[in-house]
Amino acid sequence: MLDPRQLYTVDPEVRESLAGVRPVLIHLLEGYVDAGQVARQLGEHLRDSLTSTALAVFDHDQLHDYRSRRPAMVFDTNTWVSLSDYALVLHKVTDASGQEFLLLVGPEPDTQWNRACAAILDFAQELGVAQLVSAQGVPMGVPHTRPILVTAHATDPSIVESNPVWIDRVTVPGSFAAMLEFRAGERGLLGRGFVPHVPHYLAPGTYAPAALAALEQVRDATGLDLPPGELASLATQTLAQLEGEVAGDGELGPMVEQLERQYDELEASGRTHVPSVDEIGKAVEQFLAQQGDEDSER
Repeated sequence: MLDPRQLYTVDPEVRESLAGVRPVLIHLLEGYVDAGQVARQLGEHLRDSLTSTALAVFDHDQLHDYRSRRPAMVFDTNTWVSLSDYALVLHKVTDASGQEFLLLVGPEPDTQWNRACAAILDFAQELGVAQLVSAQGVPMGVPHTRPILVTAHATDPSIVESNPVWIDRVTVPGSFAAMLEFRAGERGLLGRGFVPHVPHYLAPGTYAPAALAALEQVRDATGLDLPPGELASLATQTLAQLEGEVAGDGELGPMVEQLERQYDELEASGRTHVPSVDEIGKAVEQFLAQQGDEDSER
């Protein structure tokens, strides 16, 4: 493996300012399945609402496949006027109470995963990082009208107190964030993450209530002072807007009602299994079939 330290450049003054601090490292990378764009929203909220400074900038040309994820460019009349290039940056951030932590944001690397993991974890250990924390959304068969369920995971399973068990054991394509947590565990570092369950019918868009739920989990796990600010307002606005849209949609409204019944039945029974998207799909098909039978009887 090539020297992982050659993947990034450190600002020495910012590095020196962290002397004596054992920071939390929050990593919120884009590019993998992230229902409701939870990671992107949370990363933007933390950077916009708190004071941050770039600590380390990664040489993204070594990590990015530009033909699979092309940067947006604007052409105006007869010239290119802007380029929205990608960047993977580790920031030093100060929370609302003056406590410093680290925030890694940007696109998930396309290549050199093991080398990039080594680079991040070597630097984290050099800085005395106390724990690594991540968050991302997953699409599930749950209604937006009920409290958001969050699945937690950690390199130390004993710190995960309770989970809405939506699946027991499964093999899936890995993400860089998952690999980073796994590699952290191999080194004896604490890595943990939180996965809000996003209503599957809202998963492709931006779902602020799920990002807010992730923020609350990260805040509780780390002790950082992370005010919800505009994210809370946006979550409230999102739910209010959905209320009107569902009321006026002849198909979405009945589906949400079915999800509510299943959610409430599971909660009342004490079981932890959440219905899958396939199960919800069958329920919707059954509902539509029943509607068709009722129409033919009229």
